[in-house]
Formats: sequence, structure tokens, C-alpha cells
Amino acid sequence: MRFSDWLRPGIKVKRWILLAILGILIIVFAVSEMLWNGYYSVYYKCFYAFLNITGIFLLYIAITEGIRSIIALINKGYLRFSLDSKKIENLMYEKRLLIKGPKIVVIGGGTGLSTMLRGLKYYTSNVTAIVTVADDGGGSGDLREDLGILPPGDIRNCILALADTEPLMEELLQYRFPDGKLKNQSFGNLFLAAMDGISDNFEDAVQKMSSVLAVTGKVLPVTLENMVLKAKLKNGNVITGESAIPEEALKQKSPIDRIFIEPKNARALKEAVTAIMEADAIILGPGSLYTSVIPNLLVKDISSALHKSDAIKIYVSNIMTQPGESDGYTVSDHIKAIFKHGGNNIVDYVICNVAGIDEELRKKYEKDKSTLVALDRKSLEKLNVKVVEANLVKVRKGLIRHDSEKLSSILVETIMDKKLFYDRKKIVEYFYLSERLKQNKKN
Repeated sequence: MRFSDWLRPGIKVKRWILLAILGILIIVFAVSEMLWNGYYSVYYKCFYAFLNITGIFLLYIAITEGIRSIIALINKGYLRFSLDSKKIENLMYEKRLLIKGPKIVVIGGGTGLSTMLRGLKYYTSNVTAIVTVADDGGGSGDLREDLGILPPGDIRNCILALADTEPLMEELLQYRFPDGKLKNQSFGNLFLAAMDGISDNFEDAVQKMSSVLAVTGKVLPVTLENMVLKAKLKNGNVITGESAIPEEALKQKSPIDRIFIEPKNARALKEAVTAIMEADAIILGPGSLYTSVIPNLLVKDISSALHKSDAIKIYVSNIMTQPGESDGYTVSDHIKAIFKHGGNNIVDYVICNVAGIDEELRKKYEKDKSTLVALDRKSLEKLNVKVVEANLVKVRKGLIRHDSEKLSSILVETIMDKKLFYDRKKIVEYFYLSERLKQNKKN
């Protein structure tokens, strides 16, 4: 950046330089007057002492705000400030920097949550995934019924997303038996079930599996109690079981009015509550609104901690509506449902997809009664929720998914700009994350 560029309006550096000069002049004037005119009365000395304090205060403001402005210029690319990843590895080791990264708590379940975690782990090691245990379908439901353990499926996916394993190991743990008594059962589920058999409780089993797979961060079940999800439809009927809720809502042609859990007073893990209270950022979703995200909020300790936490709270909106759960829902409808079950003002920002999809794919989804979630900005403004727009669509095997790399970079940028930027203790982390973002965008 040339010297002349510093004189352009909008740089927001000149004002702080001038303020610093003013502060120094006031200090110099006050000190010189006190030294050279010692015969002044006590009132004059108090006045010049006040001038000293004022000068020091102005200098402090100028320095802190000037540094903040320079950091913003570096982050936007106006100033050249580069951190060589190889040099960083030699000097401090990258993992030590990751350990000092922002504390991020993600809350939800399903494939959307694990997809997001794969991207986030490259920016910080302080990731805690709080996962729903209401699943009662598929292989997880079978193990829950046969062995009496909490459903392992969503937890397994989150562990694998955060794990530092060889591709072959991940392929092995995701392998599903095609035939026999173990048909449709995942080896990873069986591994976690076996670990539960040699552990004190399910939480201990999850931690042991995480240790074996060298997981970056933590994966925690939201509760250790046998949580059953129920839904009251608009027609008044009550549906029991997570897997049956969307199916019955479609069958009865009646949308979901409210969901609830049994036991009503299920206790959250203490570690989950602690993680929320210590977090820099809390992320809800992405995932099925009523069967993956909201069930966690029905655990009273979790919703209470969300209200008390000073963290920035972000909801990642789904790209497509889900038949039987969010038919015809806009982004604000998702937020309203979250507020209805977890209480108002537990979302500060919402990450929304604004990219379209091709006509063939749109028709395919419309046959299954699924459409793009519409972004209604005015309704979100009334809810006091700020919008962050991005192109998040990634088509994989004919299915629309969130792009984990784009989503994680948008989340990190939001956390940096809205949280870390104002925390002077995290300047090193801010610079590191900024450099990681630049490298990922280049790649």
C-alpha cells in the first residue's frame, strides 16, 4: 500500500493517528507545565493531572482503534501481510494454533451436521458437537431396541467427520452389511455399541471411540436419558417416534404444530452445558428442523444455557424444504419454529443459500414435494435476525447438499467479523484464521 493511499477517505487510520498526536501533545503540555511552573496551586495541579489522564485516554483509544482498522485493511487485502503455512508449522506447529482457535459449539443431528463439521475442523480444534439422541429408525433404531443403548448413527457420523483417520478406516466404519441378520447395519454403529459394552456409560463410550480415531474436538450426546420424540399435528393427533413423525404428517395431510420429548425433564450432559457457556460461537443446524435441530432445544438445560451464553448464535438454514416437516417453509418460518420451542432471541444470524438449482434437479425434488427454502428478509428483520447470504449448493450423487468448504468459510468469516474482531486477546487467532481463509479461497 503506497503512502498516498493512506490519505484516501474511508481508510479509517488517519483519524486515529491525529487523535494519537493530539493525546501526545496534551500529555507533553500538561507535564511541561507541571514541571516548569511548580508554584501553581493545588487546583492548577489537579487540572494538569486531569489533562494528563485525558491525553493518556486519547492515546489508548487511538492505538486500539488504529490497530483494529489496520487489521481490517489486512483482512480485506489492502495491506500485504502474509503468513507462510510452512513457516508457521516450523515455528509453532499448526495444531497448536488450532487449539487456540475459536470455541465453536454446533447443535443438531443428521447428515447436515457432519457435513459442516468436516469443514470447521480445518479452522479450529475447539469444536464441540452436541448431537440429538432421538433417532429411532434404521440401524440405529434396531440397536436402540435390541441393546438398549442410545442411537449411535448421528454420533458416529460426527465422530468420523472430526476424525483424523485414513480413508480406508472411514470406509470401513461407514460400511453397511448388505445381507444376513446384520443387513443395513453400519460397522461404525456396531463398533460404538461394542465400546458401550466395555464402558461405564454411553458418554464414556463416545469419548473412547473419539480417542481411538484421533478426533479433533468433542462429540457429546445431548443427554444420556432414553429420549423419545413426539409431535402434535395441527389436527390434534400425537405421533410418537422420530422416524414416524414426517411420515404421519404427510399421511394425515396435517403439518406439525409442536414437538416435545419424554421424559420432559431430561437432563443435559454437564459438559454440553459448559461448552455452550464457554463458546465464542454457537451454530444450530443444518439438519431436519423438527427431528434433528429442535429436539436438542427441548432439553431445558440446553435452551437455558443458550439464553445465558454471550456467544454469537448462528442458524444454518436448510437449502430445501423437507416433506412432512417443513413443507412450504421460508427461512423465517424455520426461525419462528426454533423460537417457539427454544425461546426468543436465541439466533443472532442466519446463513442462507441464495443460489438456484438447474431445472432438471428442481423437477426431481418437486416430485418428492420438496422446494428451495425461500429467503424472506423483511420477516427476518422483524425477528431481529441478521442475514448472511451465500452460494452453498453442492450436488452430490444427484442430491443437494451444503458445500462444507464454502459453509465453513462463511461461518468462520462471520465469527471473525462479529466476535473475534472485538476481542483483543484473540488477535493472533484472527490473523491465522484470515490467512487460512485466503489459502482455502485460492485452492
